[in-house]
Amino acid sequence: MMDLKRLGHLLLLAEERHFGRAAERAFLSQPAFSRSIQSIEGDLGLRLFDRETADVCPTRAGDFVIERARRLLFEARSVERDIALYKDASLGDLAFGTGPFPAAALLHRVMPELRETYPDARFRIEVLNWELLYERLLKEDIEFFVAELRDLPADPRIDAMPLGRLQAGIFVRAQHPFAGRRCTLQELWPLGLATTKLPSSVMNELGRLLGIPQGTSLRQTIQSDDYSLLKTLVLSTDTAVAVPEAVVTAELATGQLVRLQVENLQSDYAQPAVVSLAHRTLSPMAQRVIRIFQDLIRSEACVQAPMTATPS
Repeated sequence: MMDLKRLGHLLLLAEERHFGRAAERAFLSQPAFSRSIQSIEGDLGLRLFDRETADVCPTRAGDFVIERARRLLFEARSVERDIALYKDASLGDLAFGTGPFPAAALLHRVMPELRETYPDARFRIEVLNWELLYERLLKEDIEFFVAELRDLPADPRIDAMPLGRLQAGIFVRAQHPFAGRRCTLQELWPLGLATTKLPSSVMNELGRLLGIPQGTSLRQTIQSDDYSLLKTLVLSTDTAVAVPEAVVTAELATGQLVRLQVENLQSDYAQPAVVSLAHRTLSPMAQRVIRIFQDLIRSEACVQAPMTATPS
């Protein structure tokens, strides 16, 4: 029978590539840690690591066993978690993440409701780009995150649940030269376009409208995940900003900003999704938080299909 603790030692050594550092993480002396690895190799009758160089490297057999050990330990943690959830229906604490857009557009509505409904619960929220959230999820540092669906890679280790579509667009200040009339992207581009990091499909569409050859990198004027910075730019200069409408609702209501009518632009929506580990039961608190995100999108900002401008 495989010893899960020793399999954990195997993964530590694979990550650190150094017996001393791996032993420290396992809270063992280096000789004790080395005996643990030797015991696994002896039980399996396989040499799992090459020790001839400064960096301890897995052998081909080691890579084979390490990958399966990683899956086995993940399943073991999942079983422990699911049993705990079954035995104890308490909501508990929650760590989750969001991309910059969900944080700016939705999080300020989600958190007050959570604090009001669950005053004894504790929350840790990571607001980062999806790549960093993806790493934290795989390390099980957060339980789920919300990010743009079209950014996400195809990975069997994760599940992505679409939350709907949120209306987006290109917005300018009321005094902008193109405010109140239609324009082409070619006309707008010289004045500057500020955005967050856009999905590759949207970047390709912008490149097509600008007549940039396929495969050529499109350089935006300003790219930032800081929505407050983007709003400052659009309110004080003739730079246009491409963001979900929920981010600039207040400025649209006061007339400080207006939606720009850009001919032939089709990708005027955001598509947030909840990303979690595959084959992992979400905690009761995570399920409640996700439900609040879903309700917000359905009740206020959801659009059924992209709003496509009529070609000129």
